[in-house]
Amino acid sequence: MAAFAMYRLPHAEKYTVITQLEGKPETLRSYSDLSGKSGFCVAPFSISPTSPLLLIRADRIEERSLEGVPRYADASVPLAMTVGNSMQRSDYATTFARFHSALIEGEFRKLVLARCAEEEMSCATDVEALFHCACRLYPRTFVALVSTPQSGTWLVATPEILLDGSGNQWRTVALAGTMKLEGGMLDFDTGRGGVSDVRPAEITWSTKNIQEQHYVATYIKDCLLQFADDICEEGPTTVRAGNLVHLRSDFRFRLAPDANIGNLIEALHPTPAVCGLPKHEACKFIIDNENMQRRYYSGFMGPLNVADSTHLYVSLRCMQITGSRCRLYAGGGLLKDSIEEQEWNETEAKLETMRRCIAIKKM
Repeated sequence: MAAFAMYRLPHAEKYTVITQLEGKPETLRSYSDLSGKSGFCVAPFSISPTSPLLLIRADRIEERSLEGVPRYADASVPLAMTVGNSMQRSDYATTFARFHSALIEGEFRKLVLARCAEEEMSCATDVEALFHCACRLYPRTFVALVSTPQSGTWLVATPEILLDGSGNQWRTVALAGTMKLEGGMLDFDTGRGGVSDVRPAEITWSTKNIQEQHYVATYIKDCLLQFADDICEEGPTTVRAGNLVHLRSDFRFRLAPDANIGNLIEALHPTPAVCGLPKHEACKFIIDNENMQRRYYSGFMGPLNVADSTHLYVSLRCMQITGSRCRLYAGGGLLKDSIEEQEWNETEAKLETMRRCIAIKKM
């Protein structure tokens, strides 16, 4: 089976299909090796033999229309209970305690704790139909479906840009802090980055969420100072992604003459939004202590230098699809004042993104 990726940029009415006609996608040793490369990038949270950094060669590029794909009112979609929910709840509480203890003891300023949930389809999953469904449910997000022999098949609907641009003109975002979208909120399109700001009737961000977003924004700005000129920061503002709202700061910058994209990606990924602080120590702690392998969840993916443009997004709100089984992933940032029940509820809200797609295809 040929490796392929299909993706839809935020607010677009067309999507692109990239196909590698022969051989397996290229495996790269490090994120810095992406410099000078072209194709569709599929990057894991942490590179390993079972989760390699992949580049799908763009042997064929097709543009297709979403015209004729049904539109869905996502608020009306009934959601089924999670399979094995009580066991997952217990496991999460145990792992949370381990992570929280490390924060209380001052080993880390922030840690991101992720979990997964299994969902079953009644028959083998129509992956392209799920992709179309995600495109219609979540017009503000980057939606991608990728399939390779090395990674398996993944569906992503994510609001978070890692790196976007061309030539010397680039942008990235710091996205952190999460609340469920409640009634009384109105959204409006700013035209910046394809994600609409939310102008709520009433919304108050907790100190924890504000601090979490500040950590991410500060980290990203420090990284950019090593590789970029003319850095412009805007925000934070409240933005909507599906049934959630987040705090986001936007960074626009010019790549320095002696800098390259691969080294910038190496510095940025994984950001504190999906990992923690300090970065390298937090990454090792997560790999050693989470009771699952993240694989391509909280990595990044997107076209790299395809048609002279790059659109790399952090792989949030995603699931791996194997036959009729779907494994959904979600996570949340923990600080020393985090409360376990609140963090669990945040992951449940994030899992709804992919569950809505599954629920529609079961109807």
